[in-house]
Amino acid sequence: KKKKKKKKNKERGAQRSARERAAERESEREREREKGLSMAQLLNRLRAEERIGGVEFWHSPERCGWLTKQGEYIKTWRRRWFILKQGKIFWFKSQEVGPTSIPRGVIDVHRCLSIKGAEDVINKQHAFELSTYSETMFFIADSDKEKEEWISSVGRAIVRQSKSMTDDYGSY
Repeated sequence: KKKKKKKKNKERGAQRSARERAAERESEREREREKGLSMAQLLNRLRAEERIGGVEFWHSPERCGWLTKQGEYIKTWRRRWFILKQGKIFWFKSQEVGPTSIPRGVIDVHRCLSIKGAEDVINKQHAFELSTYSETMFFIADSDKEKEEWISSVGRAIVRQSKSMTDDYGSY
C-alpha cells in the first residue's frame, strides 16, 4: 500500500508540474498577445524556441555573415544573415539580431553529413552545399574566401558534434 501511495503521490506531482508548465506557457502566450502578436506569430515563436534549444545566438557567434540561400519550397535565392553557434546554424532576414529575434530557420549541425563546394553542381560562383540525412541545401557566399571560411567553420562544428556523440555514446 505504501508503494502504491508513493507512486500516486509521484504521479500527482508529475501531473501538477505538467499543469504548472502548461499554465506558465499559457501566461506567456497571454503576455505575448498583449504585445499585439497574432496567434500565428505566437505559434512561430514557440516553434522557434524549440528549434533554438537555449542557444544565445545574439552574441559571441562562432561565425556570422551574409549568405544567399535557396528557398526550401520555392527555389528562389534570398540573402540572409547566418549565425553559427553551439552546433546550430541560424538565419535571419536582418543583421539586427537580439534576444527577441526569431530565426527564419535553424539547422542542427549534428544532422549534417557534409559541407563542400558546389559551383559545378548549381553553376554559381562561391556556392557550397550542406547535406543532412534528409536534404541538401545550397548557399552562395560573397567571395571565395567567405565560402572557404564557412566550409571550414561548419566542417569543424560537424567534427565537434560527431566527436561529442562518440564521447557520449562510445564508438559506433
